[in-house]
Amino acid sequence: MERIASSERNTKETRIKMRVNLDGKGNLNGNTPIPFFDHMLTHLTRYSMIDIDLQVEGDIEIDGHHTVEDTAIVFGDLLRRALAEKRGINRFGNFTLPMDEVLTQAVVDFSGRSFFVYNGPSLKELPPFGIYDSELTEEFLQKLAMSACMNLHIRVLYGENRHHIHESIFKALGLAIRQAVEIDPRRGDEIPSTKGVI
Repeated sequence: MERIASSERNTKETRIKMRVNLDGKGNLNGNTPIPFFDHMLTHLTRYSMIDIDLQVEGDIEIDGHHTVEDTAIVFGDLLRRALAEKRGINRFGNFTLPMDEVLTQAVVDFSGRSFFVYNGPSLKELPPFGIYDSELTEEFLQKLAMSACMNLHIRVLYGENRHHIHESIFKALGLAIRQAVEIDPRRGDEIPSTKGVI
């Protein structure tokens, strides 16, 4: 069974066309108008092993907020749709990633309930990366959790380099998502919940 979903979302602020393949090779095809955001999405796809094809236009003459937020909304919705009933998946993912002086943990649960927690240095106080405001990483994560209907907990346990902090978040998230969406051969097509439904 193919675990693929695609969508097109057009608003007065952004135009986004995206396709995801949960059983891909970790390739990002396409780009957004925000280079640093592309850099982070490349890490997310590479380590989740999810293929993403995307075309994104946004009102970056204002700032990058709408572009990042709406990309997260579309991506989360496609994750949810591609997982369908979530039959046979691990459901949970947990990865702690070292990146030089930074240590970051990402934990996910495709529970059908959205909840987001970030614990670490304030991203709102860090300088921007070009037109990418540092606080947009937290905005992306929050909207992704909401749209994918998943629990997402991110902890930056320690570290100082702002690039390493952001990069470690997206890498750890990718690895946690990969673990969660992978099929457990022992589970068969069972839904991973004692309720029998997610």
